[in-house]
This record gives sequence, C-alpha cells and structure tokens, in this order.
Amino acid sequence: MAKTVRNLINQNQDDDTAITSDNNQIITFKALKKQVHDISGQLAGHGINKNDRAVIVLPNGPEMATAFLAISSYMSAAPLNPSYKLSEYEFYLKDLKPKIVIVEKESTNAVVEAANKLNIEICEIKQIKEEPKGIFNLYDSFSNFEVSDEEDEALVLHTSGTTSRPKVVPLTNKNIFSSAYNISGSLQLTPKDHCYNVMPLFHIHGLIAILCSSVFAGASVYASNGFNALKFLDEAKKENITWYSGVPTMHQGILLRAKKNVKLAESLSLRFIRSSSASLPPAVFEELKNVFKTTVIEAYGMTEATHQMTSNPLPPKQQKAGFVGKPAGPEVCIMDTNGKIQADGVEGEVVIRGDNVTKGYENNEEANKSSFTNGWFRTGDQGYFDNDGYLKISGRLKEIINRGGEKISPLEIDNVLMEHEAIEQVVTFGVKDKMLGESIGVAIVTKKGIECTETEIKNYARMHLADFKIPKHIRFLDEIPKGATGKMQRIGLSQKLGLE
Repeated sequence: MAKTVRNLINQNQDDDTAITSDNNQIITFKALKKQVHDISGQLAGHGINKNDRAVIVLPNGPEMATAFLAISSYMSAAPLNPSYKLSEYEFYLKDLKPKIVIVEKESTNAVVEAANKLNIEICEIKQIKEEPKGIFNLYDSFSNFEVSDEEDEALVLHTSGTTSRPKVVPLTNKNIFSSAYNISGSLQLTPKDHCYNVMPLFHIHGLIAILCSSVFAGASVYASNGFNALKFLDEAKKENITWYSGVPTMHQGILLRAKKNVKLAESLSLRFIRSSSASLPPAVFEELKNVFKTTVIEAYGMTEATHQMTSNPLPPKQQKAGFVGKPAGPEVCIMDTNGKIQADGVEGEVVIRGDNVTKGYENNEEANKSSFTNGWFRTGDQGYFDNDGYLKISGRLKEIINRGGEKISPLEIDNVLMEHEAIEQVVTFGVKDKMLGESIGVAIVTKKGIECTETEIKNYARMHLADFKIPKHIRFLDEIPKGATGKMQRIGLSQKLGLE
C-alpha cells in the first residue's frame, strides 16, 4: 500500500466515525472517503492538478479538518492562520504561489483582499444541504483525476527564520503517512479512541498528532471550534473523549477549571493527556496527572519532522517529567559541532533522520546546507540522553521565540517595527515566561529628537502583526548591546536588561 494521505483514510471501516462536531454532527469514514474523492474530481475538473498548491484559510472546526484531508489527498495543502493581517497574507501568498485560496462562503477575511491584489482565485466552500458540517463542494464540474504518490507534496508550512525570512517546509505524502503511523503507534490508538482537538489546524501539532494519527488508527476526532478553557470539561464529558493533546498554556488553562471541578475532571476517565510544541513545566505535569488521575505524555516535535520526534511511553513504562521521552519514529541522536555522534549523557545538538523528516527547505540552498550533516537534520535544539535513553532538551541553539507553541521569527518583528518613523534600531528577543514558556521582548533605540511610548509601539505592532506576535516587553535604550563582530545580540539580552 502506498504511503499516502488518501490511503490513511481509505484503509478504514466505512461505518466507523471519523469526525464529530457541535450539535452531534457525525462524519463517518464512508462519508469522508466520498468527500475526498469528490473534491479531487472537482479540483481536476477545474484544471487544478496534483502538483498545485491550495491555501486554506478557515476557522477551526469540521470544515477545516475535512478541507485539509481532502486537499492534501489530491494536491498540496497550505493552511494559514486566519488571524493574519493583510501584509502577512501578501507575504505568504507570494511565497507559496498557490493556484487557489479556499475560504468560507462570503468570507471577509483579509486573505480575500490579498488574493485579489495578487490575482489568485478565491474558492468559497459550498455547504451541502442535509449533510453535516464538513461535507461540502468546491466546484460544480467533475473529471477523472491523477492520484498522488508517496513523494508528491501534500502539505506546505512555513517555519520561522532567525537571521533570514521564514523558510518554506514542503512535506510529502510519505512524510505525513509515516508520522501518523509513528504517533498512533506510540499512543497505541485504536478505533475506540476519541480525541478532543483544541489545537489550531494550521499548525503541525493539530494536523498530524491529532487529525492524521487518529485517521491512521481508525479513531475519531471532535473537531471543536478552537480552544476554550471554560467549555473544555463539559464538552469533553459530552463527547466521551479518551485523550487530548495541547501546548502547556492550554493545559494550564484547563487545570484552572479542573481544580474547581475535580469530580468532573476525574469522571472523564481519560486514557492519557499529551503535551507538545513547548516545554511542559514539571509542576504542570504533576498537576495534570493528579487532577485528572491519568497518564501524562510529553512529546517533542517540529514542522520539519512532520511533528513528532520523541515521546514519553505509555504505562507500564515510565513517564519522566521534564524529559521529552524516547525516539518515537525517526532516529534521534546527539551530535557535536564537528558532526560526531555523542554518547548518552553528553550534551550537543539534537539531530534526526527518517521517513517523516522533510527532504529540505524550498529554494533555500544555504539553509539546507547548514541544516543537514551526513544525512542527519540538525534541529537547532540542544540536549542529551540520560542513562535510560530519555531525551532532555537543555536549551536552544537558534533564536526562534517559542511563545506557547507558536514559533515566531525575531527578524520578522524587527522588520515591521523598523518601519515606524521614530525607530532607529530594534532587536527582538525571547523572554522567559511562566505561562507561555517565552514571551516577546524588544529593545529599541529611537531617532534623535523623537520620543515614543510603549503604547505607541504596541499599537503600531497590532496594526501589522497577528496578536501572538505583539511584544510584551519593550525597553528603550541609548545603545543596543553588540557582540565582538558588531552584530546585535539577541541571545542573553533579556538577562542583560533585567527581564529574567
């Protein structure tokens, strides 16, 4: 069997539930298979082929889930954050060069304006009467279509660059299939499992760890409209979920409610809770375990690995707080700066290789040259294996800001703020944050004779950046600290400015 997204779906039993949503709407695997087939034929009938890209801008929910599965089964899906601003959409659309942009009916999202400016076709989903949400048409015409193979691109996402523009990460059908296989195996998913999706479906965590791993196992997903800590416990009970996966900030929000409703939390009878995309504080690990009376699994993933690299195992094996577990799919090693593999206990850079790992960034020879050594992908994360083979992430070699699982390029924020008329110099950096892992700090030197306030800077940023990219800490300086070569230093800046 070819390792494709289409086969992830087609291998399942017709009558089993694939996706549920609000108002008790259910999509079976039979309906999902038909949806995938119909959308493929409609796209082909409209002159769109399997090598094209489709940007998807939809809110979380069943339409987003089925749109991703249907598009990636035929061509390349490029899901984007619905909260982006016009300038951000223009950048991503120019970079991705999609054939179409898929949006809701009568969408007023800024991506419509961006697509119109760039002469990219807008395609509105057409809900089908009497069908559950998530079953829709794109076009009226239909024709025979060519089926994607393992090496065809099925998903494309951006990963933030530190000293350059965000990089394009193409992921193949084989990458997705392999990662779904790895994750469903490490979590021992079966058709009896039902996951509550709280993750955004423009993020690798939600798309692969939740949606695709569940589909691979013939399990089901409650495609919620997004994360809402106030509703979580009641919805989880109503849906009779067996697990959920989130980032630490989500777990903390859920815990605040759960500690006030301990009986309800315990009554969920969760098989496990999974955490990934940012480091889970050991204190939160223990609270989740104690309040929900269940196993807590911390995993380690990244876009270039089609999400999961390592995971803590399920019982009876041990789950170690503060560790991201054992290799769970790809090979994982520790490498020194000369490319030599290190022994357990020795710290170095985490490197990976396997069928779930991207073959490289698009149109970026320099990044590919620095990111691959002897066939190993260099993650940019620093860590070591303990004597039991569990991986500890001890730091980051790269300057990416990880704000609650959202990876943010400091350079992108630098570039936006440098457009402000009062700013002479700016450097963006990460600041340790108890809730988010990291928040955003900026150091600013204003132009001579021009004054500016923190509020003005935040309001300006808000006009040009998504909310999660707005700086939390702003410091006005006479001079920004520089290294020996005269380069402005991001790493360590938060300590120098007394923010940590």
